[in-house]
Amino acid sequence: MRTLLCYTREPIDEFYYDARLAYSMHLALDFDGEMKALNHNSGVLFPLATENENGSLNPKCIKHPFIFNLKGGDFGVLAVRTDGEGNADEESKGTVILFGSGDLLEYRELGLIELSDGYIERAVCEYNEEKDTYIIKYTTDGCKWTGVSMKDIVGSYDSAEVLGEVEAPSFDLPETDIEGAHPECVIDIPDDIAERLALKLTVPNHIATEFPQVVNAGTKEELFAIRAAALYSDGTKAQKRIDWDLSFVDWNVSGEYEIEGTIHQDHFEFPVAFNRADPCIAKWNGKYYFIATNDADGNHTLYVREADSIPELVDAQEKLILDSDTYPFAKGLLWAPEFHVVDGKLYIFLALTSGEFFWEESHVMELCEGGNPSHREDWSEPRRVVKEDGTNICEEGRVITLDMTCFEWQGDYYAVWSQREFVPVDLGAWLYIAKINRKEPWKLASEPVVLSKPDYGWANNHTFVDEGPFTIIQDDRLILTFSSAAVDTSYVVGILTIEKGKNILVRANWKKGNYPILTSRSVSGEFGTGHNAYVIDDYGDLWNTYHARPGIKGVRSSGIRRVHFDIDNLPRLDLVEEYDVNPDLRKVKTKLILGSKKD
Repeated sequence: MRTLLCYTREPIDEFYYDARLAYSMHLALDFDGEMKALNHNSGVLFPLATENENGSLNPKCIKHPFIFNLKGGDFGVLAVRTDGEGNADEESKGTVILFGSGDLLEYRELGLIELSDGYIERAVCEYNEEKDTYIIKYTTDGCKWTGVSMKDIVGSYDSAEVLGEVEAPSFDLPETDIEGAHPECVIDIPDDIAERLALKLTVPNHIATEFPQVVNAGTKEELFAIRAAALYSDGTKAQKRIDWDLSFVDWNVSGEYEIEGTIHQDHFEFPVAFNRADPCIAKWNGKYYFIATNDADGNHTLYVREADSIPELVDAQEKLILDSDTYPFAKGLLWAPEFHVVDGKLYIFLALTSGEFFWEESHVMELCEGGNPSHREDWSEPRRVVKEDGTNICEEGRVITLDMTCFEWQGDYYAVWSQREFVPVDLGAWLYIAKINRKEPWKLASEPVVLSKPDYGWANNHTFVDEGPFTIIQDDRLILTFSSAAVDTSYVVGILTIEKGKNILVRANWKKGNYPILTSRSVSGEFGTGHNAYVIDDYGDLWNTYHARPGIKGVRSSGIRRVHFDIDNLPRLDLVEEYDVNPDLRKVKTKLILGSKKD
């Protein structure tokens, strides 16, 4: 058994760590007598917002989370639900909120338990195995504690028995130097649960390199095709190319050669481009292309870079392909351009406006047959995305659409985009999904379906926004990352997944992560990280292009980082270069067995 600390944090300020983030459940694990924060000292459990009749959301937070054992082996979490700023919440008056979890990584919100007529200040719970009952103790004033006994804490509370005044619980909480931590409870958990928490909620690092001691190769190409395995602290591995020193190898002479090499690692200094947000890289006809929102001129132009490799894009020349003077209906706010291949043709999905902000809508540009993506004359004029019958997705001036992405899944093409209704009430930005016409991808082929709403505190921080979706395709699963909250330091990345075979147009079939997978606390010096797009290079490595701010008041700027996959084959977006490849483990040696020269 290992000891787990459950805590909340003190809010710092609106830039670093405010109430929507601080008033959530955080975890720290005992490592040889020292409590160490997990998940970059960020929350892992957030309550859902409630929804009003008009669709608007009421943000929620939690205070005083308490972890306990449920009958059957799972865990329960009891907490006081507050409003979005951590204040007493009228909707939650007299109740505590209950969550269930099998591994303390994924949580189910089970609902409210009504205990009193007054506001609950704190509550704890314990399962009595001998009596097969749960005992909840709660206080409304911090002094007097009342007890309630119930058989089924997850189900009906009709048979709950009020025990009257009871002895106050004892909180034997450890001291900790974790920044801002407000300890709430400790619990001993099984070693396997603790190990999984540690592997999932700490950043892995490169701890060893494996390469055959002897290799047989008749050509340079055969040798360079052999990869090293970089082993990581969480038990995962990644295949790495080797840059060999072959200056003394005569490929025309058979024999044995002791050779040395270095693990290849492309280096990307952050940022790779200042004032470039929402970046996207795609490969087309053997070359790579980079495009992004141009914050330098107020989003009035789009430029494309072309290169033979992803690293060469950093210094490649920018070529203008669209500006706000080209078409009368595209006057500015050229946002979030993405390259997508649909049925063998290259398109750019982007958002633009015919006038003001409230007319921003998703559009598609098509590359002409044999065209070059960096030549503006080879692109069609933008076509507005419409429904199957040709009508608009939404009413311009009242509702905007943007950040449309596209992907192929199980033989069909789909689009996911962000849509925000402002009139008559601002509902925040929601993610929608629909099938699209593969021959005319600016036309939907099914009715739009709501996929996600900004219903967690990290998603409605400073503003209610889910946007910037992009997919990672796996053999048995579709992964969609998206960005949430305001495009300041609050910006974070969330994740949705769905198993192959399930209908992706049914919202309930998707699993949404309870906490963001990339935040301002994930990588030192990068704030407001988000709006990811992914590209596979010539060697099979997956790269994440994203924007972040180099400092809390820095401009939105583009970054590139390799995507690692964790023990569940889910993306890790916070593996920095020195963790990806340990500088002390880059050298590789082997014996090269070289046969006779081949005809």
